[in-house]
Amino acid sequence: MFPPQWLTRDEARRVDALAIDQLAIPGLLLMENAGRGVADCLEALEIRGPVVICCGSGNNGGDGFVVGRHLDGRGYDVRFFLWGAPDRLRGDARVNYDIAHRAEIPVSVRPENGNWAALEAALSDADWIVDALLGTGAKGAPRPPMAEDIAILNRADARRLAIDLPSGLDSDTGEAPGVVFRADHTVTFVAPKAGFQRDEARTFTGQVHVADIGLPRKIGELWTSRR
Repeated sequence: MFPPQWLTRDEARRVDALAIDQLAIPGLLLMENAGRGVADCLEALEIRGPVVICCGSGNNGGDGFVVGRHLDGRGYDVRFFLWGAPDRLRGDARVNYDIAHRAEIPVSVRPENGNWAALEAALSDADWIVDALLGTGAKGAPRPPMAEDIAILNRADARRLAIDLPSGLDSDTGEAPGVVFRADHTVTFVAPKAGFQRDEARTFTGQVHVADIGLPRKIGELWTSRR
């Protein structure tokens, strides 16, 4: 059956591998479809002020840059905050960072040391905070300074949405080994993650929305035949 009711971290990787390797769907297109789905969900939930998008250095951050680009094109006030230097970005995430940079959508990079005053200032009038920091592959508690920054995001007087899963939540077990982003809504891709079954995980995911990433029916056949 595809999609399955729940996806483990390894199964989520397998979906991407089947799409890219067997169906020749570029990873960049999958990221584009994912980010557009999140932007559509945010717009459906109503945007009444600035959207602060917090991006990590992996593909989850790349999704965040896609989300912001679509919202910017629709006339919303978007502000990106990047954890890690831009030159650490690779592949599809770097492509989408470069697009956002050339489009002159504001991007602030976290200083290596000290407080991030620009982030706290942006949070003061944010309507939405979007968590694009850590993806399904992350394991263990977020490390400093990201851990302290997630706590700041949780204290902000804004609505919060997580991309794929809240940063700090284990994708497979639903356990919270450290600080976890507390989302009001989570937009996850293809199917809910296995850890979302855990009752305690709902404290962090909020309402879960499932967005498709443009996969054709053929992937169901590939999924079944290669299990």
